[in-house]
Amino acid sequence: QVQLVESGGGLVQPGGSLRLSCAASGSTEIIRVMGWHRQAPGKERELVATITTGGNANVVASVEGRFTISRDSAKNTVYLQMNSLKPEDTAVYYCTASAILGIYWGQGTQVTVSS
Repeated sequence: QVQLVESGGGLVQPGGSLRLSCAASGSTEIIRVMGWHRQAPGKERELVATITTGGNANVVASVEGRFTISRDSAKNTVYLQMNSLKPEDTAVYYCTASAILGIYWGQGTQVTVSS
C-alpha cells in the first residue's frame, strides 16, 4: 500500500503562485509514475502533470509554461509549482501514484484563484 499526503493549497490572486507538495509513504518502491490531477466544480477530474521514477516529466497543454512538476526521490516527495495562476485553475488537486497493481490517490488539496 501507498499513502499520499498533499499540502500547499490555498487562496491566491490571479497571476500568483503556489507550490503543492505530495509526500508518499508505505511501499513506495512499487511506484512507477507520480502525478497530479485536478477537479474543478461541476467538471470531471483531469490529468495535470506526471513524472516517472526516471525523472521524465510532462504537463498538459492547458498549463504548459505555467506549471512544473518535479520530485525529490530521497524524500519520496513530488511537487507542483504553479505560476501565473488563473481563475480557471481553481480546483481540488489530487496527488497520484501509479503502480503495477493500481493507482493510489491522495485526499486532495483545494486551490482557489480569486481576487
